[in-house]
Amino acid sequence: MIALIVAKSINNCIGNDGRIPWHVPEDISFFKKTTTGHTVIMGRKTWESLPKKYRPLPNRKNVIITRQKDYTAPEGVEILESPELIPQTHPNTKRFIIGGAKIYEDSLKFADTLYITEIPITIDKCDTFFPDIDLSTWQLTKTEKKNECTISTYKK
Repeated sequence: MIALIVAKSINNCIGNDGRIPWHVPEDISFFKKTTTGHTVIMGRKTWESLPKKYRPLPNRKNVIITRQKDYTAPEGVEILESPELIPQTHPNTKRFIIGGAKIYEDSLKFADTLYITEIPITIDKCDTFFPDIDLSTWQLTKTEKKNECTISTYKK
């Protein structure tokens, strides 16, 4: 399984200035519950945006995608040079693409599952957006309404 997991605003905002522009505990809880014990794959900027006390994300295999040849990561954190290597990376595990925008866009062709948390707000100050996805090619398999968000699961 290769899944994209994202929290986004109504206007597809996922970040501004290296930060998530909201705090929704239900989404954080869902993310942790869903990805724990599995592999999380992220771009370098997403990795660097994580608070240092959460790097690497605990109880998960952490993989960073970067084109920087001399980039170093803590022991146990893997580095990939290209999103094209995702299908061969830990193929016997559940793999979750956790951002950023370019990594989501480049890995969508490999994904068989989408976990989309919709935060019911529009963010005016946003510099990072989730790519537009034609959901008509996906099957909605589950929707959970939480206090401040809706979490939808789609399968191919």
